Amino acid sequence: MKVKVISVLEDNYMYLVIEESTRDAVAVDAAVPKRLLEIVRKEDVVLRAILTTHHHWDHARGNEELARLCPGLRVYGADERIGALTHKVTHDQELTFGAIRVRCLFTPCHTLGHMCYFMWEDGSPDAPALFSGDTLFVGGCGKFFEGTAEQMYTNLTQILGALPKETKVFCGHECTVRNLKFALKVEPENEIVKKKLAWAKQRDDEDLPTVPSTLQEEFLYNPFLRVTEEPLQKFTGKTDPVEVLRTLRTEKDNFKKPKERPNPQAMLAFDWGLFSPFLEKK
Repeated sequence: MKVKVISVLEDNYMYLVIEESTRDAVAVDAAVPKRLLEIVRKEDVVLRAILTTHHHWDHARGNEELARLCPGLRVYGADERIGALTHKVTHDQELTFGAIRVRCLFTPCHTLGHMCYFMWEDGSPDAPALFSGDTLFVGGCGKFFEGTAEQMYTNLTQILGALPKETKVFCGHECTVRNLKFALKVEPENEIVKKKLAWAKQRDDEDLPTVPSTLQEEFLYNPFLRVTEEPLQKFTGKTDPVEVLRTLRTEKDNFKKPKERPNPQAMLAFDWGLFSPFLEKK
């Protein structure tokens, strides 16, 4: 099982999972059809199916075009709002694509129809993979657009958190640096957060992805998986894990990156009115 990480849009990831013996492939969150099909051709594989985590346009907008261009393409998801849906899946349902096995994991909260996909190959020495969409990020979790803290707590602890610790986490967005800056605010003494943030900044500078992480790593630096730890309870002023999670999400929603100091020359230019001709309305 080979996973191609494909950066698209502003900070999204879509994935192409290749069954190496048959050269069949499955896409996850096929948002940009042209880019996906370029990779399909380059890898010389046949696209058999799309697994969509949720209906938001930046994860599902390519489904209709791909269904038109690839007759017989199967589109899986848990939400009727997903375009070109052919197979509605349910929690714990298992799918098979050649040697690749997929377990569907229902994680409602970011949207009420959010599904994660856990993949593995029997007998393979490779670690299994989790495609977590906008439920679990490297160092963070998704916003509670349609659900509750109770739902996200269940998602992170009982469903995703219960997977094998070596599981590789492939999430829906590249937001690791921002997530870890917040994690450092929450746990300023956590050395693992500091090291991961320094690594993520380096990757960002080199325009390289920070995915995948592993589930085992996430428990060491992701505040949303550490809600029973004392520093998290101290930061939030709560002891109940769900309340810690709820407070953390509110704090993260209001978290702002430090503003860049304005360029002094630019400020002088504004003071002297040098930009006025460009700012006047025609």
